[in-house]
Amino acid sequence: MYANHRYQPPHSRGFSFGAALAINAAIIAGLIYSAPNIIGKEPIRFIINDYKDPPVPPPVEQPKPQPKTVKRDVAREPLPTAPKPEVLTKSDNTSATTDVIDPPQPFQPKVIETGPPTTVEPPKVLPPLMGAEQDPRYLKDFQPEYPSSELRAQRDGQVRVRVRIGVDGRVKEVQQLGTTSTAFFEVTKRQALGKWRFKPASRGGVPEESWKVMNVRFELENAR
Repeated sequence: MYANHRYQPPHSRGFSFGAALAINAAIIAGLIYSAPNIIGKEPIRFIINDYKDPPVPPPVEQPKPQPKTVKRDVAREPLPTAPKPEVLTKSDNTSATTDVIDPPQPFQPKVIETGPPTTVEPPKVLPPLMGAEQDPRYLKDFQPEYPSSELRAQRDGQVRVRVRIGVDGRVKEVQQLGTTSTAFFEVTKRQALGKWRFKPASRGGVPEESWKVMNVRFELENAR
């Protein structure tokens, strides 16, 4: 058995070799014929034309609208007609007639009715203002004391002041109008606010506040 497998005759080897070649040739031929035919394609050509927009036509002028004419009916005036001729008829009445014209009436003005008469009261006249006066009971208190500085200087002086007098007769305010020195004015101001008394101004018996100008003299011969 082992001798049969190891050895083969020469004619069988040649047959096997030829069969192998035939099979390989058939496989190669089948591959060749089975491959798809590849045909080279021509390149695609693009043709570009130089395209331009067509020219824009000129604008067409629109006809201008014509103004409409409005026909108005003109009223025609009626033609004057000739008056009818008067036909005179004969009358058996021979009496003459005349036109009677009433005399013109005299012009009569229209009377406008008014209400009952009203009396206008005249404006009330205010009574005069009676100025303030010095109260005689306090006359001795009107002269201020002589300033010591002016007394040592042996100097006379004068003060002019404007005082506001209340309804109670007392001085409420003192304004300087003129003075020889400040010392004279200060003693006068102090005396006026503390000691001066007046009968207040009044209007119709009603006291009112008022202003009054006062002059004060300082003389050495009358110095206290």
